[in-house]
Amino acid sequence: MKKQTTQLRVEKLMEGLEDGEFFLVTDLRNVRYLSGYTGTSGYVLCSKSKAYFLTDFRYVEQAKKQCPHLELVVHKPIVWDSVAEIVEPAETLFVEEANLTLANYNTLKSKIKAEIKEGKGKVEKLRLIKSPEEIELISEAARITDEAFMEICGMIKPGVTEEEISRELEFSMKKKGASHASFDFIVASGVRGALPHGVATDKVIEEGEFVTLDIGAVYKGYHSDMTRTVAVGNISDELKNIYDIVSKAQMAALEAVAIGKTGAEIDQVARKNIADNGYGDYFGHGLGHGVGLDIHEGPRVSSASDTILEENMIITIEPGIYLPDVGGVRIEDLVVVEKTGARRLSLSTKDLIVLN
Repeated sequence: MKKQTTQLRVEKLMEGLEDGEFFLVTDLRNVRYLSGYTGTSGYVLCSKSKAYFLTDFRYVEQAKKQCPHLELVVHKPIVWDSVAEIVEPAETLFVEEANLTLANYNTLKSKIKAEIKEGKGKVEKLRLIKSPEEIELISEAARITDEAFMEICGMIKPGVTEEEISRELEFSMKKKGASHASFDFIVASGVRGALPHGVATDKVIEEGEFVTLDIGAVYKGYHSDMTRTVAVGNISDELKNIYDIVSKAQMAALEAVAIGKTGAEIDQVARKNIADNGYGDYFGHGLGHGVGLDIHEGPRVSSASDTILEENMIITIEPGIYLPDVGGVRIEDLVVVEKTGARRLSLSTKDLIVLN
C-alpha cells in the first residue's frame, strides 16, 4: 500500500532522531503537516522508532480518520502527564521553542527526567519544500485570489471606502471556495499607500489616487498572497514613475529566481534596481517570504537571508516604494521555484489598471 504523504513526512522527522531522543510537536500548523489532523487540540510525539498522536476525547474519531499512520493516545486531563509517560526512558526531548509557552515548559520540565532541548525548526525545514499536493492547493488559493481581485476592480471608484472593498473581497473569495482570508487585507489608498501594512480603514477613495491591495485566500489550509496597485482616474506623473520603477524591479527579481541562489541575492536585484532610480530609501522591507500553511513562513527573501533556493519552494516577490504624504506602490506575485526559474501562481495582470 502506498504511504500517505503525511506518513513520509513523519518518517523524515524520525530519521533525524537518535536513540533516546523524542520530538514533541505542539504547533498546530506543524501537527497538521505531519498528521493531516485539522482539529484544534492535538500533538505529535515521535522517537526514532515510533510516532504518536495525542488528543482528547472530543477528537478521537476525527484523529482515527485523519492520521491512521500515528498511534493514537487519548491523553490525560493534563497532556504533559501523558507525554511524560511516553518519554520516560528518553534522555532528550526536543520541543518547538517558538510555540511552547514558558508556563507549559515549566510544567513539562517538572514532570520528566529527560533534558529539554530546542527543536530549532526541524519541521519548518521540512515544510520549505512543497509537495505536488501542496503546490496544487496553493495554486487554487492563488486562483481564487486572482478572480476576486478582478471582480473587485469593478467596485473600486471614488466614494467607496477601503473597508467596503476589503469586505467585498473576502465575501468574493468565500463564494469562490476559500475558507477565509489569509490575513487582514491591506487596502491602502492615496497617501495611506505609503504604509506598507496599511490595513483597510473607513477612508474614502478619491479621484487621482493609487489603491494598493495586498490580499490572499486560504484553501484547504493553504494560503495565497498577492499585491496589486491600481489607479483611480488620472494620477500624477510621480505616481506613474514609481509604478514603472517597481514594476521593472519586480520583473527583474522574478527573472533572477533560480535554484541555487540565496534569498539575499534575489533581494539585491530588486533593491539595486529601485536604488539606482533614486528611491532606495523608500523600500524598507524584505523582498519576500515563503507561503504555505502559514502566510509568512520560510524561506525568507531578504538581505539577511542565506537560504539557498530549491526546487518546489514557494515564495513571494514583492518590492515596493512608499513615499510619505504622497502614496505608494507594491506589486507582489506568488511563485514556485522550478528548474526553469520562477513560475507565477498569481496571474492577474501587472499592467497598470486605471479605473474610471
